[in-house]
Amino acid sequence: MITWRTAASLALVLWAFWGTYEHGRSTMDAEWQARWAVRDAGDQQAWAQEEARARSEEQRRAAAQEEARANAREQEHTAAAGADGADAAGKRLHDDAARYAAAAGKRTADSTAAARSQAATRAAMVLSDLLARADARAGELAKAYDRSRIAGLACEASYTALIKQAER
Repeated sequence: MITWRTAASLALVLWAFWGTYEHGRSTMDAEWQARWAVRDAGDQQAWAQEEARARSEEQRRAAAQEEARANAREQEHTAAAGADGADAAGKRLHDDAARYAAAAGKRTADSTAAARSQAATRAAMVLSDLLARADARAGELAKAYDRSRIAGLACEASYTALIKQAER
């Protein structure tokens, strides 16, 4: 038969085992919570560092693209100035050709010379018109070439700036 002293002793032993178990469990929980807190803090720090690095890279890329755009605008202004100079030179050439055509058409007293003069006038006018059209078309093509070349160089500079970091 179990006496109350045996039952109390048994209860005391069970209570001691239960207390030891609960203490171990709470200690282990606290240890794991501390480890998770350290890991979470490390993750947050790594996240913040990566976010700062990504922002810095995006700002670098934006600055490089803006620099490429500025260089392209500067080249466009330079090309436009060159085209204006070429247009002025073409205009002088057209004026000279028109003066030549007018001078070729001056009448002389000799009938054969007059016939030759008319033929020369017509030829000079045709050549002057052909020169004007060819010069205008060449100007258009040169402007289109300049625009596409500048755009291509700006695109290449932008691309190079974007992939520069990826290659490191």
